[in-house]
Amino acid sequence: MLSATSCSLLDTEPQDFVTPSLYYTNETEMNTALNGVYATLASTTLYANNMLGRMGLSADIGYESYSSDYGTVGDYDVSPSDSKILTYWRDLYNGIGRANMLIKYIDKPELDKATRDNIYGQALFLRAYYYFMLVVRFHNIPLILTVPEDGNRESVQIPQSDIRDVYLQIIKDMEEAAPLVRTAAELNSPGRVSQSTVYGMLARVALNMAGYPVNEPGMYAKAKEYAQKVIDTGTHALNPSYENLFLTYIQDKYDVAESLFEVEFWGNNEGTYTTVAGMVGRNNGIYCTGRTELPDGQTLIEKYGYSIATTRATPYFYNLFESGDLRRDWTIAPFNYNSTTGEKVDVGSNYWIRSCGKFRREMDLSTDRTGNYTSINFPLLRYADVLLMWAEGVAADPANNDEAELAQAYEYVNQVRRRGYGLDIHTPSDVADLEPSGKSILLDDIKEERARELGFELLRKDDLVRWGDFGKQMRYLKQLANAIPSSYTSSYYANAKRYYNSATDRDEIWPIPTYELGINRRLVQNNGW
Repeated sequence: MLSATSCSLLDTEPQDFVTPSLYYTNETEMNTALNGVYATLASTTLYANNMLGRMGLSADIGYESYSSDYGTVGDYDVSPSDSKILTYWRDLYNGIGRANMLIKYIDKPELDKATRDNIYGQALFLRAYYYFMLVVRFHNIPLILTVPEDGNRESVQIPQSDIRDVYLQIIKDMEEAAPLVRTAAELNSPGRVSQSTVYGMLARVALNMAGYPVNEPGMYAKAKEYAQKVIDTGTHALNPSYENLFLTYIQDKYDVAESLFEVEFWGNNEGTYTTVAGMVGRNNGIYCTGRTELPDGQTLIEKYGYSIATTRATPYFYNLFESGDLRRDWTIAPFNYNSTTGEKVDVGSNYWIRSCGKFRREMDLSTDRTGNYTSINFPLLRYADVLLMWAEGVAADPANNDEAELAQAYEYVNQVRRRGYGLDIHTPSDVADLEPSGKSILLDDIKEERARELGFELLRKDDLVRWGDFGKQMRYLKQLANAIPSSYTSSYYANAKRYYNSATDRDEIWPIPTYELGINRRLVQNNGW
């Protein structure tokens, strides 16, 4: 098991345009180009801002409470002209284009084989990951694997590929990338792609392909196989403390044992670091906007860090946690900040008002927490997820009747649960452990356990869609929201009602952006849009 280490300073983003014939000539230029491919992850249209509570990705466990996003995808009032959906599409294809350019020129400079393979493998994986981010939310999409010819309009008139073909290309690219990149132990940096990153993400891709709407046979077994490759490294383990795990993201440290892939941010968007800071903790933190001086001489935002708290938990999510599960009060903040005294005030049974608590700016080591930007990293893949995916690969596979594997699946889920209760993960517990009750019961348990363990990490909507549960769950939350008494007039209640009353079955996927339909006349709008 590797310990947490300090994050290294991020390289600034390269210029968007270079002349290919004059570039890609040495290792430095190749790495600079690779940094440009990574930079897509940290775009404000993606993980640096918009995806953090502003695009409806929390589904049934959280709603958006942010007036600036009324009438947008943020509260499920979706239209093909939505600007956040357009920039999501556009920036991911920009990242794909950068990867394609790097792949095209991978053999141009003189490099040793290991260096060339590592750069090529990372570019392949990132291209595949960006396609994965597109295919789960748009389904049929253009599959662009080469650099379009300059000045040739027809070269960008590319029709959508079938969703299954896109998934097959994603798997092909990731499988090719896996042996080329370094191991997690060698890399010691989850901000970069390792073999564990690739195999863990392949497990996620396989589960999505196994589920709705592709329903590809054999993919549950493949998900287990990919997850097993991560387990077999011996590098990874659960952090004994759920809270301490998230402190590594907040305080800019690495937990290589549990964190397999994360988006890195640095600084506060001032001076040298204007392109590498994000809004993790500002969007999805505990509500804190007070600028009045407190008795101790600080303002509220100086003391705890500025946060607009776009993400609010639902009573359904709160009640998923059982007594003794320490993850509840870390994931869902049980308090607000008093703007007069600066004290933390318990919110009691007011479950709709609770903020996301995972990314607490008060624990950020920055000397200035009053602005919009933070250096808090965001997790994309954790070892706990790998264990849960292994278990789901067994529980959901109709062809798997192996009792030993079912017992192991229960053990992996129970290890995640024991950590959540603050217990030793390898010691059976009457309090935390699930009692073996068969595959179908385990699958239902995994669906809830993924919410408890991975809540507010932007996986919930995708999970519900692939399980075929999205419409059912959103209708249930609509009932809960509409049961809020009309005398409750706070904006939180109104926002929850708006969010869940706007969601419909067609929101399983997003519409193709209107602007893109105008540019590429071979695109066809998604059904229902």
